[in-house]
Amino acid sequence: MSSNADLLNALKIDRNAPPPSSRKGLWIALAAVAAVLLAVLGWFVFGRDTGIAVRTAEAMAIGNGAGGSASVLDATGYVVARRMATVSAKIPGKVREVLIEEGQRVEEGQVIATLDPIDAEQQRMLSASQLAAAQSQAAGVQAQLKEAEANAARLAPLAAQKLVSRAQLEQAIAQRDSLRAQVATAQRNAQVAGDALRISAQGVDNTIVRAPFAGVVIAKAAQPGEIISPMAASGGFTRSGIGTIVDMESLEVEVEVGEAFIGRVKPGMPTEAVLNAYQDWKIPGRVIAIIPAADRGKATVKVRVGLDARDPRIVPDMGVRVGFLEDAKPADAAAKPGVLVPAAAITQRDGNDVAFVLAGDAVQQRTLQLGRTLGEDREVLAGLAGGDAVVLDPPEQLADGARVRLADATAGADGR
Repeated sequence: MSSNADLLNALKIDRNAPPPSSRKGLWIALAAVAAVLLAVLGWFVFGRDTGIAVRTAEAMAIGNGAGGSASVLDATGYVVARRMATVSAKIPGKVREVLIEEGQRVEEGQVIATLDPIDAEQQRMLSASQLAAAQSQAAGVQAQLKEAEANAARLAPLAAQKLVSRAQLEQAIAQRDSLRAQVATAQRNAQVAGDALRISAQGVDNTIVRAPFAGVVIAKAAQPGEIISPMAASGGFTRSGIGTIVDMESLEVEVEVGEAFIGRVKPGMPTEAVLNAYQDWKIPGRVIAIIPAADRGKATVKVRVGLDARDPRIVPDMGVRVGFLEDAKPADAAAKPGVLVPAAAITQRDGNDVAFVLAGDAVQQRTLQLGRTLGEDREVLAGLAGGDAVVLDPPEQLADGARVRLADATAGADGR
C-alpha cells in the first residue's frame, strides 16, 4: 500500500516549484533581430538608388507682360549732391555777422556773412593816398616838362643865329628829354598806385561772403566773433567755413553694383528708386553713368543714377534702393515673360539649348529659347518658368527622367 501511495504522490504536479530552464525563447528573439538587420543592410546595399549628385539654382522671373518693365537687378546706395560747397571767405578775419540758418534757401550771390573790414578799409585808404601822391608828382613833372620844351624851342633859333652858344641849346634839349622820362615814370607810378587801390578795394569786398550758387543751407559752421580762415588751422579756435550749401537740383543716387552683375547695367537704362524713408514712393529715373573704376576691396563698381522727380522730401545721404529695369516692350508686342537662370544651367543636347528641371527625385529635360546675356546669367524666353529648380553644370550622363539627388542639403538655394 505504501509503495502505491508513493507512486501516486510522485505523479502529482508541484505548482510551487520553479519552471524548468529553457533557451528556446532567447534564440527566437535573436533570430528576429538578425532578420531585421539583414533586411536593413540589404535595402542600403541593393534597394536604395542613390541617383546622380547635382546642384540646383532657382529660375528668377523677370517678365511682367506687355508694355511693362521688370527689374533685372537691385542695388542699394545713397542720395548724393553733385553741387555741394562749404563756403568760406577768401581772406582770414573775424566774423562780424552771419546771415544764414540751417534749412534756409539762398540765391546765387546772396550775402551770407561779413567779416570785420577795419584792416581792409585801412589798406584801401592807404592805397588811395598813394595814388593821390603819385598823381600829384606826375602833374609837377608835367609842368616842368612844359617849361623845358618851351625853353628848348626858344633857344633853337637863337643858336642858329649864333646869338647863344650851342652848349646852351644842348643843355636845354637834355633837360627837356630828362623831364619827358620823368613824366613817363610818374605816370607809371600813378598807374601802379591805381592798381593797388583796386586790389585794396577788392580786399574790402572779400570781407563779404556770398553764396556761390542757389541752394539750401544744411550746416552753419561759424558764429559772430570767431576767427575764420580759408586754410585749415591747427588750433581749435579757427573756423574754415561759414556754412555748407547744397544745390537740391543736383541730387542724384549713387549705388555700388557687384562686379558679377555690372554687365546688366547700361547707361541710359531706366530705373526705379525707393527711399528707405518712403517705402511706397517709387521714383523713376535713368542711369547717368557707370564710373570706370572698381573697388578691389568690395568688388563693386559705382553707378550714378539720375532722379526724374524733384521733391523736398529727397535730401542728401538718404538711403535708397534702386531697381534697374529692362526697356519697356511696345504695347502691341506679345507678352513673353522670361526668366533668368545661371549660364551654367544651360547645356547642349542634339544641337538644342536645354536645361534640366528638378521634379521630385528625377529631372525633366526642357528645350529653351534664349534671350540676352546678363552678366553670368542668361535670359530664357521659353521653356522655363519662375521658381523652377534647374540643375547647374549638368553632367553628360544626365538625361530626361534620370534619378538625381542633391549634392548638398543647401544646394537647393539660389547658387548665384
